[in-house]
Amino acid sequence: MHEMILCKLGEVVLKGLNRRSFEDKLMSNVNRRVSKCGNFRVYSKQSTIYVEPKDDECDIEAAFESCKKVFGIIAVSKALPCEKDIQKIIAAAKNYLECEMRTARSFKVESKRADKTFPLTSIQISRQVGGALHQAFPTCEVNVHDPELVVHIEIRDDAAYVHGPAEEGAGGLPIGMGGVAVSLLSGGIDSPVSSYMIAKRGVKLEMVHFFSPPYTSDEAKEKVLSLAKLLVPWCGRLTVQIVPFTEIQEEIRRNCPEEFFTLIMRRFMMRISQRVADQVKAKALVTGENLGQVASQTMEALRVTEDVVDLPVLRPLIGMDKEEIVRLSRKIGTFDTSILPYEDCCTVFTPRHPRTKPNLDEVRKAEAVLDIEGLIDRAMTNREFVRIKL
Repeated sequence: MHEMILCKLGEVVLKGLNRRSFEDKLMSNVNRRVSKCGNFRVYSKQSTIYVEPKDDECDIEAAFESCKKVFGIIAVSKALPCEKDIQKIIAAAKNYLECEMRTARSFKVESKRADKTFPLTSIQISRQVGGALHQAFPTCEVNVHDPELVVHIEIRDDAAYVHGPAEEGAGGLPIGMGGVAVSLLSGGIDSPVSSYMIAKRGVKLEMVHFFSPPYTSDEAKEKVLSLAKLLVPWCGRLTVQIVPFTEIQEEIRRNCPEEFFTLIMRRFMMRISQRVADQVKAKALVTGENLGQVASQTMEALRVTEDVVDLPVLRPLIGMDKEEIVRLSRKIGTFDTSILPYEDCCTVFTPRHPRTKPNLDEVRKAEAVLDIEGLIDRAMTNREFVRIKL
């Protein structure tokens, strides 16, 4: 038998009558991710998704790394299946974990017996396998309280499985089970993290980026596309709609009070994002806003911003500390790209003294001089679509 991958389900197991649909979607997502790594058989049994190589050409290491980024999976292990016979299990443990046993200073065996017809109890399995391993590797001491290495034995319906410690999975729910949302993707730290967090709840994302040449450069646009590529292993295939925003910002600068520049700009972004959402049948908008972080993110300013849309605005970072956001950004691999020093359209024409507690009626009156629908129509017409896959 060949080495394979065991993916343990997370909160999917808490689902009721619709659990099967969650598992089917999760298997489909896993299959799509590992298909780039070779020819694998993906199937589900006993709250576990099995990823089994069909031939020797499969890159199991690459598939293992891919599985760790699939939402819906809580833990991932490389395991060796064997016959459900205690001597075969002992032999498999000796061979499969030889390197780990020779380098570890202490170990213990943990066994789970899902197949209750197996003649030994979990404790008996652990004792017999543990004794045999200690005899084979005498420099590795038994330590049941604080071992350096934990050897896992699982007795399942179809086979026994031997593996070392599992690695953490992405958690959450399978992409596609939470509907579709439009995420406003800038070049900063926050919006990629907010996209990741909403995708973790099973939401498929459509990305919108606002681009303002010549005030923002091609390098700034490429930076955003690089961020989208870094999100794909987590969020799945993405389409980034790049919306030209220069005319809108110049019209705001020419015709509106400076203290409202950012607020009116944000209102245009929300209107355009809702237009995109209507086209792709999305049910919500996603932003990286964080309460009190900047002048446009006070309670009053957020109320003004979302006044122009009727879809829910999801703000997963709203109560997070900046350090928490940075830690997540590092975890998902977007931080180093986010801090590259290229312009963002949100910093174009930044007011010297922005209004932090704006009055909604005043903002509506200030933007009423603009041809709002005409500006939006032209921006929508001139969008660029960039599709990004694994």
